[in-house]
Amino acid sequence: MLEVNKIYCEDHLITMSKMPDDFVDLTVTSPPYDNLRDYKGYTFQFEKMAMELYRVTKPGGVLVWVVNDSTVDGSETLTSCKQKIFFREECGFNIHDTMIFGKDNPMPNDPKQNRYFQAFEFMFVMSKGLPNKCNYIKERCWNYGKRSGTGTARKPDGTFREDRKIKRKGAYCKYEKPRSNIWLYTIAVNITTKDILSYQHPAIFPEQLAADHIYSWSNEGDLVYDPMAGSGTVPKMAIKMKRKWIASEISQEYCDIAEKRIKREQSILKLF
Repeated sequence: MLEVNKIYCEDHLITMSKMPDDFVDLTVTSPPYDNLRDYKGYTFQFEKMAMELYRVTKPGGVLVWVVNDSTVDGSETLTSCKQKIFFREECGFNIHDTMIFGKDNPMPNDPKQNRYFQAFEFMFVMSKGLPNKCNYIKERCWNYGKRSGTGTARKPDGTFREDRKIKRKGAYCKYEKPRSNIWLYTIAVNITTKDILSYQHPAIFPEQLAADHIYSWSNEGDLVYDPMAGSGTVPKMAIKMKRKWIASEISQEYCDIAEKRIKREQSILKLF
């Protein structure tokens, strides 16, 4: 029987083979792509992994796939697009949203590359059917307290539809609204995470990014999975947010890092 709240130091296909169908509420992960990093020489079988992720995801469950493309011979590889199409056409996932993980302090390019700084990654939010949970993260409205006017909608030919005019005369704009699907994070030591040992992994993503997706697509007590846990960011934030979790990581070195971070977070949780 597969134990929850445990990191499995093994290939994720082995871990998922122990899972029954419709088992996981939310998966948040970022796979290696286009050989941009050397992950101790390990590789993964994308198509088999994608099919298994669909099988173990509950109806209404969500998969968040954080990925990007490299540039080879002056052209983007389109790896991310090919993966997104496979998830929909071959696995059966809905492509619920294509979100952007924006980096507000990107490293500058070599001017000889003749392109603007790379400052984002894709976050494909995919669901098995329609998502059954969505907890909006909200932000303050820029025009809070001001009077709102009238909203309008257009016909296919570009003219206004009078029957769709929204009458809000005299109303005031609300204090907050749901955040857009472009999420900005600062990438830096002690900001991405304060766990210094985690920087031994070559490609960590911000703890807040993991937390924001866990909050958005799951509730307390739900099961969160990361099939490529790396330094353990997703399980750490799942613990912090009172979710059950399972993680897989094939590298013993990275498992050791993740275990330390997880045990530290569990110890903190026991104090409160």
